Amino acid sequence: MAQTHILLDAGTNELEIVEFYLDEEGYRGHYGVNVAKVLEIIRPQPVTSMPQMRHPAVLGAFPHRDGRVVPMVDLARYLGKSRVETQEPKVIVTEFNNIVTGFQVSGVNRIHRLSWQDVEAPGQFLQHTSSNAITGFVRLEGRVLFILDMEAIIGELDPSLSIRMVVLPDGTDSADRLYTILHADDSGNVRKLVKSLLENSGRFKVISTSDGGAAWMTLSRLRDKCAETEQPATAFVNAVISDIEMPKLDGLTLCRMVKEDPILRGIPVALFSSLVTDSLEHRGESVGADAQFAKPDLQTLSERVLELIALSSNALYKPKTPLHLSDLAHK
Repeated sequence: MAQTHILLDAGTNELEIVEFYLDEEGYRGHYGVNVAKVLEIIRPQPVTSMPQMRHPAVLGAFPHRDGRVVPMVDLARYLGKSRVETQEPKVIVTEFNNIVTGFQVSGVNRIHRLSWQDVEAPGQFLQHTSSNAITGFVRLEGRVLFILDMEAIIGELDPSLSIRMVVLPDGTDSADRLYTILHADDSGNVRKLVKSLLENSGRFKVISTSDGGAAWMTLSRLRDKCAETEQPATAFVNAVISDIEMPKLDGLTLCRMVKEDPILRGIPVALFSSLVTDSLEHRGESVGADAQFAKPDLQTLSERVLELIALSSNALYKPKTPLHLSDLAHK
């Protein structure tokens, strides 16, 4: 079953997911992955062991038809589940961040078109019990379907593929170049890492939000503050960095809303997502994104954000007092 690539208009807050399942003794768990990350769905392949990949969920590797050697991951084993075989399993071949991986599952159902408004964020208990591998869930036709954070899974299997950045030594950047960044990402691990790495660079103060809806609420309060003070939005927030896949409001829709707003449109918006690829880059362009970067290269992102800030209408290479989330709270 090859990827269908049913196209969605960017900025409509919609997504399409491939539903698959894992069979356990007396239970079938339902899961989903964004269709944009799926290359194809195939039968199980003979694998060769990979000594350098010692995680027990990695079954080995197999040659893909495009010439690449692809690791095969037993998804049930990764999630700590005991899969039972009631039928021949399927392999979902994914590609994101320029990484191709095969995930072995019990079976595949169908593709669903949803609104991000229907996707609920997982609570702390669900995140903990899934090793932070679940990024959201949706109630669908009498069952709960869990959307997996494939980037987090790959990052744990191979730490070299996680988000990274070269942290500058203390004192290499002056304190008068501190810029306020609003960051939106539904992954708690990604938020913590991005905040830590950017702030440790000595250049940024990061306001973190858990999804596009929370980011838009913050920007809406910022818009009111601009009206009160008669200052441009870039006097308070110098740039927005946003993931694309997020519950309630996705990054493409958030970007479109920022760029359509007469007060906020001057804020540079950078999309930082595993969905940023050559074939999908046009979607970010269509909503006015100023820059797009594929995870996990945070170093390139931070350097480009500095360039965008310098090019914005309010050139900000001057002393700044960073904004805090409490500054935008309702009075």
